[in-house]
Amino acid sequence: MHASRVKSVGLGLALVSAFAFGGSGVAAKPLIEAGLDPLHVVWLRVAGAALVMLPVAWRHRGLVRRRPALLLGFGLFAVAGVQACYFAALSRIPVGVALLIEYLAPALVLCWVRFVQRRAVTRAAAVGVVLAAGGLACVVEVWSGLSFDAFGLLLALGAACCQVGYFVLADHGGGDGADRPDPLGVIAYGLLVGTALLTVVARPWRMDWSLLAGQAEMNGTQVPAWLLLGWIVLIATVVAYVFGVVSVRRLSPQVAGVVACLEAVIATVLAWVLLGEHLSAPQIAGGAVVLFGAFVAQSSAPKPPSGPVAGATPPVAAELPAGRTAT
Repeated sequence: MHASRVKSVGLGLALVSAFAFGGSGVAAKPLIEAGLDPLHVVWLRVAGAALVMLPVAWRHRGLVRRRPALLLGFGLFAVAGVQACYFAALSRIPVGVALLIEYLAPALVLCWVRFVQRRAVTRAAAVGVVLAAGGLACVVEVWSGLSFDAFGLLLALGAACCQVGYFVLADHGGGDGADRPDPLGVIAYGLLVGTALLTVVARPWRMDWSLLAGQAEMNGTQVPAWLLLGWIVLIATVVAYVFGVVSVRRLSPQVAGVVACLEAVIATVLAWVLLGEHLSAPQIAGGAVVLFGAFVAQSSAPKPPSGPVAGATPPVAAELPAGRTAT
């Protein structure tokens, strides 16, 4: 496939993934307001997606023997780590602050590529990250209710680091021929590992399961709780992760990371439309800046290394055959 075609397809997949991930909060909030604990909603989301992907996991069971570290890392960082750290941070610092810190991940991805992999990054990608981070600060209105709880900030930074793990691991796992790990298999086992880890944290046996048979209120409208859960599991998790991983492998970790910042914009717009949470002028302006930053970043391509560097790790695989996410 031509490089420009691969890039266009990757951008489209990244946008779909951002929309799917961005819609998770709008569906989860009514469930939480109906009485479900936030960690229980996270567990239902991951466990439900793992159940859906179970046949895929069985089909690719050879991955357990061939790539155990990749599967464990994806489940630990890209699935369980982001969720657990972010929700724990929310109990100590404002939502906007936690979200902004988590989406420092694109900048951290650039640091990973530049200083760990010893690869050059394009100026456009760096400018796009700066613009997206600034716009995101406006979207979440970080200036309202700033808190400096040290442990809360550390948890949010942990979520950002796990987000880096998501982008790097989604792009990693190269090899030739039969050794190439199928993205769907990686996602399936990542969800299974994430479910196991989150079960210890969320303790779902304490959940009030009867709430799922009732109704949840969405901006004055009663919606079946199971329908909202179905959206979270199938769209905001399965579709989001599948499209997200494939997009990372067709773009690059740093470019896909900036496009993922659109999740905050999408989440805010959907909350405005579906939950009646109105946007302020700074949020609208910030959303426009995030969009522009994502466009600037995706218009570039990562620079190939000019030559071998002593001690450098090999370049991350740019694309794996389709056989992929945050929050």
